[in-house]
Amino acid sequence: MDRKDEPEVNLEQVVERIRSVFRRFRIGGGSGALLTVVAGAIGVIVAIWGVTGFYQVSSEGGERAILRLFGEYNGDAGPGLHWFWPSPIGKMAIVRTTEVKLLELGLRGDTPVPEESLMITGDINIVDAQLLVQYDIKNARDFLFRVVDPAGITIKDATETALRQVVGEGKFTDILTGQKEIFQQRTHDILQGILDAYHTGINVREVKLQLVRPPEQVQPAFDEVIRAIQDKERIQNEAEAFKADVVPRAEGQAARMVQEAEAERAQLINRATGEAERFKAILSEYEKAREVTRQRMYLDAMEDLLPAIKKVILEPGSDTIVVIGGEGRQVLPIPMSPSESSP
Repeated sequence: MDRKDEPEVNLEQVVERIRSVFRRFRIGGGSGALLTVVAGAIGVIVAIWGVTGFYQVSSEGGERAILRLFGEYNGDAGPGLHWFWPSPIGKMAIVRTTEVKLLELGLRGDTPVPEESLMITGDINIVDAQLLVQYDIKNARDFLFRVVDPAGITIKDATETALRQVVGEGKFTDILTGQKEIFQQRTHDILQGILDAYHTGINVREVKLQLVRPPEQVQPAFDEVIRAIQDKERIQNEAEAFKADVVPRAEGQAARMVQEAEAERAQLINRATGEAERFKAILSEYEKAREVTRQRMYLDAMEDLLPAIKKVILEPGSDTIVVIGGEGRQVLPIPMSPSESSP
């Protein structure tokens, strides 16, 4: 809390005491003694008045003494023992600059204040928002002299303006379901801007949304909305997990198929290249000796074809045939015609 101005000297009491002293000396002494008494009394008064100019500034809470001379700002003083012109010439006020102060908006203790907390969102819904603001003083001179009641109605109105602006720019579901930090920071920035524009000397340390909820009349419907949003997020998370599992496997399979295709392509190209080179070699030999090469090519072709063809060998006068084919070599009797088999 800020310390109040130092108590002023009660001059009327001092003058009354001097008058009583004068009355005593007027009865028993002459004019010389009276002058001596008057001068002494004035000296005592001046000494007492001067002593009242001493003041102490504590180091706790970042205290600063703000000094005024004939009502005009005359500087400030930090911790320690100081002297300044006493009242009515000078006045002094002490401000605790680093002491953290608290402002409640929308509630007082545990008691809600609906006229402060109910506000309209950007998508034309009503939300109940309660806010706490922690602040200290960054400029004691501005805090005391530039704005009326800066720690009272000024900061309260500025806070309510900032919060209503932020809520009015946002959507109902965003405010209630997961963007609390964004709204707090936005409110902090706007509030500090307003306070700086009015030169209040206040520094906003932290803004906290205590409670953000729909009005009680629509709470059941809102609970259904929240459950639907949670189900949506759950399904999206499951879909993302399925995607994270399937896509890499599909990409791996596609990469494997591409590699296999590339290998087969290389193999076919190599085979075709080899066949082309072999054909060129045969052509070269053919041009040198056509009949020999043609005969050799015929024999090579027969070597490739005959093993796969079933061949029947029949020797004259033999009652058996030899079958050579894919199943090997077989010797079978020659089947007899019906006329030969009858007696």
